[in-house]
Amino acid sequence: MIRTMKKLLIIILTTCLSLKIQAQVPVPAGPQAEAILLQGGIAHLGNGRVIKNSLIGFDDGKITLVADATTAKIDVAGYKIIDISGQHVYPGFILPNSQVGLSEVSSIRAMSDNQETGGLNPSVRSLVAYNTDSEVPPTLRFNGILLAESTPTGGFISGTSSVMKMDGWNWEDAVEKADVGIHMNWPNRQNRHFDFATFTIKNVKNDKYDSQVEMISKLFEDALAYGKSPSKIRNLKLEALQGLFDGSKALFIHTRATKEIVESVTMAEKYEVKRIVLVAGTNALPVAAFLKQHNIPVVLQSVHSQPDRPGMDVDLPYRLPAELSKAGVMVALSHNGMLALARNLPFYAGTAVAYGMKKEDAIKSITSNPAKILGIDSKVGTLEEGKEATLFVSKGDALDIRTNILTHAYIQGRTVTLDGRQQALYKRYSKKYGFPAK
Repeated sequence: MIRTMKKLLIIILTTCLSLKIQAQVPVPAGPQAEAILLQGGIAHLGNGRVIKNSLIGFDDGKITLVADATTAKIDVAGYKIIDISGQHVYPGFILPNSQVGLSEVSSIRAMSDNQETGGLNPSVRSLVAYNTDSEVPPTLRFNGILLAESTPTGGFISGTSSVMKMDGWNWEDAVEKADVGIHMNWPNRQNRHFDFATFTIKNVKNDKYDSQVEMISKLFEDALAYGKSPSKIRNLKLEALQGLFDGSKALFIHTRATKEIVESVTMAEKYEVKRIVLVAGTNALPVAAFLKQHNIPVVLQSVHSQPDRPGMDVDLPYRLPAELSKAGVMVALSHNGMLALARNLPFYAGTAVAYGMKKEDAIKSITSNPAKILGIDSKVGTLEEGKEATLFVSKGDALDIRTNILTHAYIQGRTVTLDGRQQALYKRYSKKYGFPAK
């Protein structure tokens, strides 16, 4: 009886705590109610251009005006004018290759839905598993990341990713573009193993490499034949791969070694894959000329990382975006590691600027470049008339951790709540201990 009462008490307390927590969760924004004009801001258009005294207008979720207030004579009647003089305006930052909405606490199995069993899962769709009640999107919005690619992991073919808005009641609301790409983890010729005896990492030859490559090649061969066959029995795995051959989906190749980069790209081109994207790190630099020749963009994982191999310059990951850009390779920045730290995406771009990348090119690496790679550049990624009003205003340079202070954010013209649970807790304890709440 006592044990039963204890269980009942725990359930009641848990329910009460859950209700209290839910009260702190921001409510998704409603449709844009009136035309808005952001006046006087420094507009970074995402295409390399900057307007130092800008007029950015939008209505019904679409950008209706992008102009220089210094020279243009614009009739602003009908707009709600918001003076943002001295502040900076940016297209919403875009985070590619993330597990946003799929994984919450990676150490708790029940809170992760980013990986399916089996090695070949092209028909697995991250879209339908996306959780809009995740705690992660509010932390991304707070730093200007308004769109993210929700990406499955695991196996050799992980599945199909989708681009999601960082606000919405459910996945149907949140989806920006469904099924943008297939993610493939190319086998390693050498696997890394940690030796507890010496506390060092050893490279061990992968004896199954050839058979694993053959298995992947056979899948692509079958998929290509399946698409060309006039009559066939429906096969969901082969059907999911068809977008690779008509260009409606991109093939994202995840690999870390230079030789494997060349081999995986060669295989994909052999089977007529139209759009190839490389997800890699420092080992992409030695094959930069090859990537440029084959017109393959690179999604760089965390800039704030260590070199892949001994003997590499310790600052190579910081210089990598600039080095690849100079070599003519399109670069988009991403994140690798603890999902909660993905909110640092703007500061990865800031580090790239400190190590040789031009500031507007760094902004492109988290706006227009990922938009092009993900196939959503006709809608987002730059501040242009006719595109979606997915943008934000920062008091200062959004690539600087000290001045990335958002005052306004909009997704398709909808005013997004910036404060989340972390800000609520900050204000709560600032009041308790007498610190001035910001």
